[in-house]
Amino acid sequence: MSPNGSDRSSRRPMRRKLPQVLTAGLILATATGCTYKDFPRLGMPTPVTEEAPLILQLWQGSWAAALVTGVLVWGLILWSIIFHRRSRTKIEVPPQTRYNMPIEALYTVTPLIIVSVLFYFTARDESKLLSLSPKPAHTVNVVGYQWSWGFNYVENVDGNAGTGDAKADKNLKAIPDKYSKNFPAGAEGVYDAGIPGDRNPQTGNPGPTLWLPKGEKVRFILSSRDVIHSFWVVPFLFKQDVIPGHTNVFEVTPNQEGTFLGKCAELCGVDHSRMLFNVKVVSPERYQQHLKELAEKGQTGFIPSGIEQTDPARNAEKNQL
Repeated sequence: MSPNGSDRSSRRPMRRKLPQVLTAGLILATATGCTYKDFPRLGMPTPVTEEAPLILQLWQGSWAAALVTGVLVWGLILWSIIFHRRSRTKIEVPPQTRYNMPIEALYTVTPLIIVSVLFYFTARDESKLLSLSPKPAHTVNVVGYQWSWGFNYVENVDGNAGTGDAKADKNLKAIPDKYSKNFPAGAEGVYDAGIPGDRNPQTGNPGPTLWLPKGEKVRFILSSRDVIHSFWVVPFLFKQDVIPGHTNVFEVTPNQEGTFLGKCAELCGVDHSRMLFNVKVVSPERYQQHLKELAEKGQTGFIPSGIEQTDPARNAEKNQL
């Protein structure tokens, strides 16, 4: 048998198996347990805040841009394979294209346009997500420490304006004045300090539980006692670093009741994997009842919020609010 005949016969089994391989790949790509309702989110969990859909749209837009770019690149590759494959009878080197200014300009300018568009939408949405209201309905100081979380609810729990002053509380000295000035009057506050062994009584999930009211804006003031952590509530579609000596702040409005998972998203030491917590979104009435339950347990006041900022850091960005 000639060498050419041998090559043709060896290629036939591969051609017969090609449909089977493609079918198997299609099954693997589609049989991931996602329903048609989950597919538009492209792997993201269901949003549970009013702000989260903005992040989801940015995620979907990035996927759309990547898909368009991928289809273009795949199309050019297949076009080159099909229409510029080597002839069986001709083995000469094909014509080489070099110093083609239009093509070089195209593959230089196109990536710059793509990156610029993605940067614009990212900057626009980030500005909206990090904007702060003049006076939020609720304020929670989230304290990260090795290896769990503490939550200072800066609230006037008893309704008496003369029973507390969170602005002057020594345990909240790490919080800059530009944020503490918006604390409610008479906020004696309550707290919940977690340990890795805590469990949510309803779900059994590890970590302490942060309670939030549905439909009301909550400001999170993030502070750390030791190293850098990261506060991530998974269905918020948002996370932010918790940095010692620096205060990060953001606001969300929960719009779906339930218990959701949270975790530290920054490698912070040997027991980083145990820095888990839960977020329980309830009605505003049940939220106020929970605050009173904490007060009845004796958990009034605040736990130390973290490492105090230096004067330059405390006085930075004075016009943010």
